[in-house]
Amino acid sequence: MQASINAAIAKEVKNLNRYPDRDAIKLRSALADEIKRQSGLSFGVENIWAANGSNEILQSIALAFSGDAMGFEPSYSMHPLVNRSVGKKWISIPRQADFSIDLPTSLKAIRDLKPGLVYLTTPNNPSGNATPIEHLEQMAETCQEVGAIFVVDEAYAEFSNNVSALSLLNRFPNVIISRTMSKAFAFAGVRVGYMIADPILIEAMLLIRLPYHLSSLTQSAALAALTHSQELSAQIAKIIDSRKFLAKELESLGLIVIGSEANFLLFTGFKESASELFTKLVDKGVLIRDVSIPGYLRVTIGTEDENKAFLKALTSIL
Repeated sequence: MQASINAAIAKEVKNLNRYPDRDAIKLRSALADEIKRQSGLSFGVENIWAANGSNEILQSIALAFSGDAMGFEPSYSMHPLVNRSVGKKWISIPRQADFSIDLPTSLKAIRDLKPGLVYLTTPNNPSGNATPIEHLEQMAETCQEVGAIFVVDEAYAEFSNNVSALSLLNRFPNVIISRTMSKAFAFAGVRVGYMIADPILIEAMLLIRLPYHLSSLTQSAALAALTHSQELSAQIAKIIDSRKFLAKELESLGLIVIGSEANFLLFTGFKESASELFTKLVDKGVLIRDVSIPGYLRVTIGTEDENKAFLKALTSIL
């Protein structure tokens, strides 16, 4: 894949005196093909918008639509940050102790508070657990009742076996799916995010976007990467297997692991504070993530050697 990306960029360098395709038609078409490959669902260019990472997607949504914004926390920290930065009121609805959605409470909050935007991350970041499609459907319906846009952040969808919210789009024109190439494609440095939605919502994005916001090099690199998506699927399968192995090993150490559908595990049950254990692991040359949830740390699934090094260091501390 790296050779293909290098070749695509080298070819595009010859044309840097030209502006990029401001509508990114080829990239959006390729993303539609990739979605069909993954889900079996057909979408056209008119259903896709691509941007500089999913954060630009999220910011553009916040700019395009009115009303307060609501989310279910702890979750992706950029949702409240982006909405507050554009002057919106952020309404935080707490998740349950196991990080799942309290559905009755959440539906009531949507009905009572009538936000303009409702954000839900699944698989959730930083916990990794996924929200069942049946719950997503009820939330989409309730959002529709109050005139809210329901934004489902599926940044880690490729690592999940759960049914995607993509299946809701043909019945709920108020649903937006936000995705990224940063995770499954290991493409964070290129900055490509995209959204799938009703064409009317895509048109709203095209109205408020910055001109030429996706460079020619970005579009070329992403197109080259998408031609290798089947190879990446095999790598994702290995990550899922490693996730299962690592969860089992952590549980054998007496730790509690949150069931994850992402490429990381959130765990607890250690005696030290999260910051103390984090520091001890750093001292042993192992860097994981302190997610600022008391008593919890998060580890990303790495290579076999990295996973073993983490387990060895953790075992020596515990």
